[in-house]
Amino acid sequence: MVYVINLDNTPLMPCTSAIARLLLSQGKAKCIKRTPFTIKLLYQTTNYTQPITLGVDTGSGKIGSSAVNDKGDVLYMSQVEIRNDISDKLKQRSKYRRNRRNRKTRYRKARWLNRKNSIKNDRFSPTMTSKINSHLREIEFVQTILPISKIILETATFDPHALKNPAVLNNKWLYQKGINYGFANTKAYVLDRDNHTCQHCKGKSKDSKLEVHHIVFRRNGGSDEASNLVTLCKICHEDLHSGSITLKGGKTKGHLKHATQMNSIRTQLLRLLPCAEETFGFVTKEHRQLLDLPKEHHIDAVAIASQGNEVQFKTNVVLFKKCVSDGDYQQSKGIRSEQRITTGKIQGFRKFDKVRYLGVEYFIKGRMSTGYAILMDAKGTKITLKPIPKFGKMERVQARKSWIISQETIQNIS
Repeated sequence: MVYVINLDNTPLMPCTSAIARLLLSQGKAKCIKRTPFTIKLLYQTTNYTQPITLGVDTGSGKIGSSAVNDKGDVLYMSQVEIRNDISDKLKQRSKYRRNRRNRKTRYRKARWLNRKNSIKNDRFSPTMTSKINSHLREIEFVQTILPISKIILETATFDPHALKNPAVLNNKWLYQKGINYGFANTKAYVLDRDNHTCQHCKGKSKDSKLEVHHIVFRRNGGSDEASNLVTLCKICHEDLHSGSITLKGGKTKGHLKHATQMNSIRTQLLRLLPCAEETFGFVTKEHRQLLDLPKEHHIDAVAIASQGNEVQFKTNVVLFKKCVSDGDYQQSKGIRSEQRITTGKIQGFRKFDKVRYLGVEYFIKGRMSTGYAILMDAKGTKITLKPIPKFGKMERVQARKSWIISQETIQNIS
């Protein structure tokens, strides 16, 4: 399937590969995108289109999107991996900046609250801004290659306080009944689970006093969940804290960061896309099971866009996109930063450029000033190649962008 754009940049209905080859060979169209393959007509034609629905499976880690027309034909599928490294990179940049100021302006008085962006009203953190923009960018991308007439967003709302403390619900079952249902508290559940028996000595100590122990100590971030709790007799419990015995396993505390982010993402997307409709995960799950489709983000998007109606996959190609940073903040290396790091092109290549090496397309993960490069696939996995690839044997296919795109053919989809 080939996507088509009119001379005035309005998207048209996609065509087959045979028609695209004919238009290109006759000089009536030109290629403007390689992934996905998109052509632009060199003459003005009528803008006749069919209604197409875009379904978006929103998320704080991955986004799924799919376009389905009113006949149930699936015309587009993609999965976007959102950045979750912005906070760490900002801390790293702050470290480099602080070190540089201590070396170069050591007598300058420290300043704070002098950044207008950090004290303005209605401000979102860089992480949240990036995640919201990633959703909007994917929607805008699809709208440039397909005539989208309707947008459906699968959103979710969470109550982090109730998730941490179910007791605040006052016996109103807003969530599914958990493993503690029927017990007074988690301690009672753990004792019953372990059959009121010390899990270390199995009752050999003859100590009848039982205690519930955190496998990963709370001071080390241990969770209060049952998976981090174990029943011990008083003797074994004291021996463990004295260091005589040890236990394996346990679980650290979980966090509700993504649940909190999804609340904000939902609110902002519905505000910025007032024409979009809203649906929920349990509806998508029901539709996907009725269609007998596997659980994937792009498949969920198909169920969202089709609204439970039968679908036909006119394309079995899925676009996998990974959002990447604009560049690296570190500009030099060494104890005293005496070695400058090249941030521009090296022999015509930049980081995240798409290149062809020995007939296979890769992305540049790292570069060496001596003319060598480390390559990776679209998912960021390093490709071990021997000998190390040289720039001289590479062909630059596409300049770096803020996301890297690859496409895969999905089998066994009917």
